[in-house]
Amino acid sequence: MNNSITIVGHVGQEPHTVTFGDTGNKVVKFSVAVKEFTNKDEEDKTMWIDVDAWNGLGERALKTITKGREVVIQGRLAISIYSKEVNGTQVKMTKPVIKLTSFHLCGKKPTSSDEMPSEEPKQEAPKRKLAAAKG
Repeated sequence: MNNSITIVGHVGQEPHTVTFGDTGNKVVKFSVAVKEFTNKDEEDKTMWIDVDAWNGLGERALKTITKGREVVIQGRLAISIYSKEVNGTQVKMTKPVIKLTSFHLCGKKPTSSDEMPSEEPKQEAPKRKLAAAKG
């Protein structure tokens, strides 16, 4: 595949369906938060990437992907073009979007659809008593 991208991140919103009136085609849309690691002097940043899933893959995503879930997303990178009103004037806007070709759910399913998954507490290893050396 010539145009291919893979990201790992957490789903930021419940997937939703958009239906096109003239054709009846449906696309499932959601966004994924991806950590952008910077140098050690800066704070890590979060990039939000929009994902579009069409046809049967969209139906599967709608049924299984939930807000807060960690996912691996694979797809083709595309540019979405839309109009937005800025100060009373329509302005042409563009943004990157991933056209989903496959996905994989990672980790545990979040307990609440409003929570982002948190790290599980680390368990300490049991402390061993050292045997006293006999001399």
